[in-house]
Amino acid sequence: MINLEQNGIYIIGEIGQAHEGSLGMAHSYIDALAGIGVNAAKFQVHIAEAESSMYEGFRAPFSYEDASRFAYWKRMEFTKEQWAGLRNHCHDKNLDFLASPFSVKSVELLEKVGTDKFKIGSGEINNLLMIRKIAETKKEIILSSGMSSYDELDRISSFLKTQEVQFSILQCTTSYPTRPEQWGLNVIPLLKERYAVKTGFSDHSGDIYACLAATALGAEILEFHIVFDQRMFGPDARSSLTIDRAEIMVKGVRQIESALNSPVNKTDNQSSEFLKTLFGKSLAVNKKLKKGHSLCIQDLESKKPGDRGIPALDYESIINRKLNKDLAQWDFVTLNDLI
Repeated sequence: MINLEQNGIYIIGEIGQAHEGSLGMAHSYIDALAGIGVNAAKFQVHIAEAESSMYEGFRAPFSYEDASRFAYWKRMEFTKEQWAGLRNHCHDKNLDFLASPFSVKSVELLEKVGTDKFKIGSGEINNLLMIRKIAETKKEIILSSGMSSYDELDRISSFLKTQEVQFSILQCTTSYPTRPEQWGLNVIPLLKERYAVKTGFSDHSGDIYACLAATALGAEILEFHIVFDQRMFGPDARSSLTIDRAEIMVKGVRQIESALNSPVNKTDNQSSEFLKTLFGKSLAVNKKLKKGHSLCIQDLESKKPGDRGIPALDYESIINRKLNKDLAQWDFVTLNDLI
Protein backbone atom coordinates (compact mmCIF):
# COMPACT_ATOMS: atom_id res chain seq x y z
CA MET A 1 0.00 0.00 0.00
CA ILE A 2 1.38 3.36 -1.02
CA ASN A 3 -0.39 6.56 0.04
CA LEU A 4 -2.55 5.45 2.95
CA GLU A 5 -0.93 7.84 5.43
CA GLN A 6 -1.13 10.81 3.09
CA ASN A 7 -2.20 13.93 4.99
CA GLY A 8 -3.02 16.40 2.22
CA ILE A 9 -6.03 16.38 -0.07
CA TYR A 10 -6.44 12.83 -1.34
CA ILE A 11 -7.12 12.91 -5.08
CA ILE A 12 -8.67 9.92 -6.83
CA GLY A 13 -8.74 9.55 -10.57
CA GLU A 14 -11.59 7.19 -11.41
CA ILE A 15 -10.96 5.05 -14.44
CA GLY A 16 -14.22 3.26 -13.80
CA GLN A 17 -15.28 1.60 -17.03
CA ALA A 18 -13.41 4.00 -19.33
CA HIS A 19 -11.17 1.06 -20.30
CA GLU A 20 -14.15 -0.43 -22.17
CA GLY A 21 -13.14 -3.93 -21.17
CA SER A 22 -9.65 -3.58 -22.66
CA LEU A 23 -6.89 -4.61 -20.27
CA GLY A 24 -4.34 -2.69 -22.30
CA MET A 25 -6.47 0.44 -22.10
CA ALA A 26 -6.80 0.00 -18.33
CA HIS A 27 -3.02 -0.10 -17.96
CA SER A 28 -2.70 2.94 -20.22
CA TYR A 29 -4.97 4.91 -17.90
CA ILE A 30 -2.78 4.01 -14.92
CA ASP A 31 0.28 5.34 -16.75
CA ALA A 32 -1.58 8.52 -17.65
CA LEU A 33 -2.81 9.12 -14.09
CA ALA A 34 0.65 8.55 -12.65
CA GLY A 35 1.91 11.58 -14.52
CA ILE A 36 -0.56 14.17 -13.23
CA GLY A 37 -0.14 14.07 -9.46
CA VAL A 38 -3.14 12.10 -8.16
CA ASN A 39 -2.91 9.76 -5.17
CA ALA A 40 -5.02 6.87 -6.40
CA ALA A 41 -6.46 5.16 -9.44
CA LYS A 42 -9.94 3.76 -8.96
CA PHE A 43 -11.70 1.03 -10.87
CA GLN A 44 -15.15 -0.52 -10.74
CA VAL A 45 -15.30 -4.27 -10.30
CA HIS A 46 -18.31 -5.89 -11.92
CA ILE A 47 -19.20 -9.59 -11.87
CA ALA A 48 -22.24 -9.72 -14.11
CA GLU A 49 -23.77 -12.96 -12.78
CA ALA A 50 -23.55 -11.78 -9.16
CA GLU A 51 -24.54 -8.20 -9.77
CA SER A 52 -27.08 -8.00 -12.56
CA SER A 53 -30.01 -9.80 -14.14
CA MET A 54 -32.12 -9.81 -17.27
CA TYR A 55 -34.38 -7.24 -15.64
CA GLU A 56 -31.75 -4.49 -15.34
CA GLY A 57 -32.27 -1.69 -17.82
CA PHE A 58 -29.77 0.78 -19.25
CA ARG A 59 -29.32 3.93 -17.20
CA ALA A 60 -29.17 5.81 -20.48
CA PRO A 61 -29.01 4.57 -24.08
CA PHE A 62 -25.35 4.52 -25.05
CA SER A 63 -24.25 1.11 -26.30
CA TYR A 64 -24.17 -0.08 -29.89
CA GLU A 65 -22.59 -3.42 -29.07
CA ASP A 66 -24.25 -4.58 -25.83
CA ALA A 67 -27.68 -6.13 -26.14
CA SER A 68 -28.33 -5.67 -22.44
CA ARG A 69 -26.89 -4.01 -19.37
CA PHE A 70 -25.89 -7.49 -18.21
CA ALA A 71 -23.85 -7.92 -21.39
CA TYR A 72 -22.19 -4.58 -20.78
CA TRP A 73 -21.12 -5.58 -17.25
CA LYS A 74 -19.88 -8.88 -18.62
CA ARG A 75 -17.67 -7.03 -21.06
CA MET A 76 -16.19 -4.98 -18.20
CA GLU A 77 -14.93 -8.02 -16.29
CA PHE A 78 -11.28 -8.94 -15.70
CA THR A 79 -9.88 -12.09 -14.12
CA LYS A 80 -8.33 -12.15 -10.65
CA GLU A 81 -4.88 -12.32 -12.24
CA GLN A 82 -5.63 -9.35 -14.47
CA TRP A 83 -6.89 -7.31 -11.51
CA ALA A 84 -3.75 -8.23 -9.59
CA GLY A 85 -1.69 -6.98 -12.51
CA LEU A 86 -3.55 -3.67 -12.45
CA ARG A 87 -3.02 -3.37 -8.69
CA ASN A 88 0.70 -4.06 -9.08
CA HIS A 89 0.94 -1.52 -11.88
CA CYS A 90 -0.67 1.11 -9.64
CA HIS A 91 1.79 0.38 -6.85
CA ASP A 92 4.71 0.48 -9.27
CA LYS A 93 3.54 3.98 -10.22
CA ASN A 94 3.17 5.04 -6.57
CA LEU A 95 -0.62 5.08 -6.81
CA ASP A 96 -3.08 3.49 -4.43
CA PHE A 97 -5.31 0.89 -6.06
CA LEU A 98 -8.95 1.58 -5.20
CA ALA A 99 -12.07 -0.14 -6.43
CA SER A 100 -15.83 0.03 -6.12
CA PRO A 101 -17.40 -3.42 -5.78
CA PHE A 102 -21.00 -4.04 -6.75
CA SER A 103 -21.60 -7.47 -5.23
CA VAL A 104 -20.39 -9.66 -2.40
CA LYS A 105 -18.51 -11.71 -4.99
CA SER A 106 -16.63 -8.65 -6.18
CA VAL A 107 -15.68 -7.81 -2.56
CA GLU A 108 -14.29 -11.31 -2.20
CA LEU A 109 -12.38 -10.91 -5.46
CA LEU A 110 -10.91 -7.59 -4.35
CA GLU A 111 -9.81 -9.07 -1.04
CA LYS A 112 -7.91 -11.75 -2.94
CA VAL A 113 -6.41 -9.13 -5.24
CA GLY A 114 -5.57 -6.76 -2.39
CA THR A 115 -7.32 -3.42 -2.84
CA ASP A 116 -5.96 -0.59 -0.71
CA LYS A 117 -9.36 0.95 0.08
CA PHE A 118 -12.95 0.30 -0.85
CA LYS A 119 -15.17 2.89 -2.50
CA ILE A 120 -18.93 2.45 -2.15
CA GLY A 121 -20.82 3.99 -5.05
CA SER A 122 -23.94 6.08 -4.61
CA GLY A 123 -26.26 3.28 -5.68
CA GLU A 124 -24.86 0.82 -3.13
CA ILE A 125 -25.34 2.83 0.07
CA ASN A 126 -28.27 0.62 1.13
CA ASN A 127 -26.59 -2.62 0.12
CA LEU A 128 -25.89 -3.57 3.72
CA LEU A 129 -25.20 -7.18 2.74
CA MET A 130 -22.22 -6.05 0.66
CA ILE A 131 -21.14 -3.28 3.02
CA ARG A 132 -21.07 -5.72 5.94
CA LYS A 133 -18.75 -7.92 3.90
CA ILE A 134 -16.51 -4.93 3.22
CA ALA A 135 -16.54 -3.91 6.89
CA GLU A 136 -15.26 -7.36 7.83
CA THR A 137 -12.05 -6.60 5.92
CA LYS A 138 -11.40 -3.61 8.25
CA LYS A 139 -10.10 -1.64 5.27
CA GLU A 140 -10.87 2.03 4.90
CA ILE A 141 -14.12 2.86 3.13
CA ILE A 142 -15.04 5.92 1.08
CA LEU A 143 -18.80 6.49 0.73
CA SER A 144 -20.44 8.44 -2.08
CA SER A 145 -23.64 10.13 -0.93
CA GLY A 146 -25.19 10.86 -4.32
CA MET A 147 -28.50 9.04 -3.94
CA SER A 148 -28.64 9.17 -0.15
CA SER A 149 -30.74 11.07 2.34
CA TYR A 150 -29.36 12.03 5.72
CA ASP A 151 -31.41 9.23 7.26
CA GLU A 152 -29.68 6.71 5.01
CA LEU A 153 -26.27 8.19 5.73
CA ASP A 154 -27.03 8.19 9.46
CA ARG A 155 -27.81 4.48 9.28
CA ILE A 156 -24.70 3.45 7.37
CA SER A 157 -22.50 5.77 9.42
CA SER A 158 -23.77 4.26 12.67
CA PHE A 159 -23.20 0.77 11.33
CA LEU A 160 -19.62 1.46 10.25
CA LYS A 161 -18.82 3.06 13.60
CA THR A 162 -20.07 -0.03 15.40
CA GLN A 163 -17.76 -2.06 13.16
CA GLU A 164 -14.84 0.24 14.04
CA VAL A 165 -14.10 0.82 10.37
CA GLN A 166 -12.46 4.03 9.22
CA PHE A 167 -14.60 5.78 6.62
CA SER A 168 -15.15 9.07 4.84
CA ILE A 169 -18.11 10.59 2.99
CA LEU A 170 -18.15 12.41 -0.34
CA GLN A 171 -20.77 14.88 -1.45
CA CYS A 172 -21.94 13.66 -4.82
CA THR A 173 -24.80 14.32 -7.20
CA THR A 174 -25.91 11.42 -9.35
CA SER A 175 -26.41 13.34 -12.56
CA TYR A 176 -24.23 13.00 -15.64
CA PRO A 177 -22.88 15.55 -16.32
CA THR A 178 -23.66 17.53 -13.19
CA ARG A 179 -24.68 21.16 -13.66
CA PRO A 180 -23.25 23.84 -11.31
CA GLU A 181 -26.57 24.29 -9.53
CA GLN A 182 -26.47 20.55 -8.73
CA TRP A 183 -22.96 20.40 -7.25
CA GLY A 184 -24.18 20.81 -3.66
CA LEU A 185 -20.97 22.37 -2.41
CA ASN A 186 -22.80 23.55 0.71
CA VAL A 187 -23.14 19.93 1.80
CA ILE A 188 -19.38 19.39 2.27
CA PRO A 189 -19.07 21.21 5.63
CA LEU A 190 -22.47 19.85 6.72
CA LEU A 191 -21.25 16.28 6.27
CA LYS A 192 -18.11 17.09 8.23
CA GLU A 193 -20.10 18.52 11.11
CA ARG A 194 -22.75 15.78 11.16
CA TYR A 195 -20.51 12.71 10.95
CA ALA A 196 -17.12 13.94 12.27
CA VAL A 197 -15.22 12.11 9.52
CA LYS A 198 -13.17 13.17 6.53
CA THR A 199 -15.40 14.63 3.84
CA GLY A 200 -14.89 15.40 0.20
CA PHE A 201 -16.42 15.70 -3.23
CA SER A 202 -17.08 13.23 -6.03
CA ASP A 203 -17.43 15.06 -9.32
CA HIS A 204 -19.36 14.24 -12.47
CA SER A 205 -19.34 17.70 -14.04
CA GLY A 206 -16.84 16.96 -16.80
CA ASP A 207 -14.84 20.11 -16.04
CA ILE A 208 -12.25 21.38 -13.54
CA TYR A 209 -14.26 23.97 -11.64
CA ALA A 210 -16.30 21.88 -9.21
CA CYS A 211 -13.25 20.22 -7.64
CA LEU A 212 -11.44 23.55 -7.38
CA ALA A 213 -14.42 25.06 -5.58
CA ALA A 214 -14.73 22.02 -3.31
CA THR A 215 -11.06 22.36 -2.40
CA ALA A 216 -11.57 25.96 -1.33
CA LEU A 217 -14.51 24.83 0.83
CA GLY A 218 -12.41 22.33 2.74
CA ALA A 219 -12.81 19.05 0.84
CA GLU A 220 -10.26 16.52 2.07
CA ILE A 221 -10.89 13.97 -0.69
CA LEU A 222 -11.60 14.58 -4.36
CA GLU A 223 -12.75 12.06 -6.93
CA PHE A 224 -13.35 12.59 -10.64
CA HIS A 225 -13.79 10.38 -13.68
CA ILE A 226 -11.08 10.47 -16.32
CA VAL A 227 -11.10 9.67 -20.01
CA PHE A 228 -8.68 10.19 -22.87
CA ASP A 229 -11.30 12.07 -24.89
CA GLN A 230 -14.86 13.05 -23.99
CA ARG A 231 -15.99 11.79 -27.39
CA MET A 232 -15.07 8.24 -26.46
CA PHE A 233 -17.68 5.50 -26.12
CA GLY A 234 -19.25 4.85 -22.73
CA PRO A 235 -21.85 6.20 -20.29
CA ASP A 236 -19.45 8.42 -18.32
CA ALA A 237 -17.34 10.01 -21.07
CA ARG A 238 -19.08 13.40 -21.13
CA SER A 239 -19.00 13.52 -17.32
CA SER A 240 -15.26 12.87 -17.17
CA LEU A 241 -12.16 15.00 -17.34
CA THR A 242 -9.61 14.42 -20.04
CA ILE A 243 -6.13 13.63 -18.77
CA ASP A 244 -4.85 17.03 -19.88
CA ARG A 245 -7.68 18.88 -18.14
CA ALA A 246 -7.25 16.71 -15.05
CA GLU A 247 -3.58 17.67 -14.87
CA ILE A 248 -4.55 21.36 -14.85
CA MET A 249 -7.15 20.71 -12.18
CA VAL A 250 -4.76 18.78 -9.94
CA LYS A 251 -2.22 21.58 -10.21
CA GLY A 252 -4.91 24.05 -9.17
CA VAL A 253 -5.98 21.88 -6.23
CA ARG A 254 -2.42 21.63 -4.97
CA GLN A 255 -1.97 25.39 -5.21
CA ILE A 256 -5.23 26.07 -3.36
CA GLU A 257 -4.20 23.50 -0.77
CA SER A 258 -0.88 25.27 -0.29
CA ALA A 259 -2.68 28.60 0.08
CA LEU A 260 -5.12 27.23 2.66
CA ASN A 261 -2.22 25.76 4.63
CA SER A 262 -0.33 29.08 4.58
CA PRO A 263 -2.54 31.70 6.25
CA VAL A 264 -1.43 35.29 5.85
CA ASN A 265 -1.26 37.42 9.01
CA LYS A 266 -2.49 40.89 8.03
CA THR A 267 -1.58 42.26 11.47
CA ASP A 268 2.09 41.71 10.75
CA ASN A 269 3.40 43.32 7.58
CA GLN A 270 7.07 43.73 8.47
CA SER A 271 8.01 41.71 5.41
CA SER A 272 6.49 44.47 3.27
CA GLU A 273 8.43 47.36 4.80
CA PHE A 274 10.93 47.58 1.93
CA LEU A 275 8.18 47.55 -0.69
CA LYS A 276 6.12 50.04 1.29
CA THR A 277 9.07 52.43 1.19
CA LEU A 278 9.79 51.70 -2.47
CA PHE A 279 6.20 52.29 -3.57
CA GLY A 280 5.32 54.76 -0.84
CA LYS A 281 4.94 58.52 -1.42
CA SER A 282 6.55 61.54 0.24
CA LEU A 283 5.29 65.10 0.05
CA ALA A 284 6.77 67.44 -2.56
CA VAL A 285 5.86 70.87 -3.94
CA ASN A 286 4.42 71.10 -7.43
CA LYS A 287 5.73 74.60 -8.17
CA LYS A 288 8.59 76.92 -7.25
CA LEU A 289 7.87 78.48 -3.84
CA LYS A 290 9.53 81.33 -1.98
CA LYS A 291 10.71 81.49 1.63
CA GLY A 292 7.82 82.53 3.88
CA HIS A 293 5.15 80.99 1.65
CA SER A 294 2.28 79.46 3.62
CA LEU A 295 1.64 75.99 2.23
CA CYS A 296 -1.80 75.02 0.95
CA ILE A 297 -3.06 71.75 -0.46
CA GLN A 298 -2.82 73.12 -4.02
CA ASP A 299 0.99 73.35 -3.57
CA LEU A 300 1.50 69.67 -2.82
CA GLU A 301 2.26 66.52 -4.79
CA SER A 302 3.10 62.97 -3.62
CA LYS A 303 6.24 61.35 -5.04
CA LYS A 304 8.14 58.11 -4.63
CA PRO A 305 9.93 56.85 -2.60
CA GLY A 306 8.27 57.00 0.79
CA ASP A 307 11.30 57.87 2.92
CA ARG A 308 12.24 61.30 1.54
CA GLY A 309 10.64 63.37 4.24
CA ILE A 310 7.03 63.84 5.26
CA PRO A 311 4.75 60.93 4.31
CA ALA A 312 1.81 61.70 2.04
CA LEU A 313 -0.35 60.27 4.83
CA ASP A 314 0.49 63.35 6.96
CA TYR A 315 -0.21 66.06 4.41
CA GLU A 316 -2.72 67.82 6.68
CA SER A 317 -0.01 68.42 9.29
CA ILE A 318 1.83 70.91 7.06
CA ILE A 319 -1.10 72.90 5.68
CA ASN A 320 -0.63 76.61 6.59
CA ARG A 321 2.96 75.98 7.71
CA LYS A 322 5.46 78.51 6.33
CA LEU A 323 8.65 77.73 4.43
CA ASN A 324 11.96 78.80 5.93
CA LYS A 325 13.70 78.66 2.53
CA ASP A 326 13.01 78.64 -1.18
CA LEU A 327 11.92 75.33 -2.74
CA ALA A 328 12.23 74.40 -6.40
CA GLN A 329 9.44 72.65 -8.25
CA TRP A 330 9.27 68.96 -7.27
CA ASP A 331 11.50 69.36 -4.20
CA PHE A 332 10.54 67.09 -1.32
CA VAL A 333 9.28 68.84 1.80
CA THR A 334 10.90 68.01 5.14
CA LEU A 335 10.23 69.27 8.65
CA ASN A 336 13.54 71.17 8.41
CA ASP A 337 12.01 73.26 5.60
CA LEU A 338 9.17 74.55 7.79
CA ILE A 339 8.80 77.25 10.38
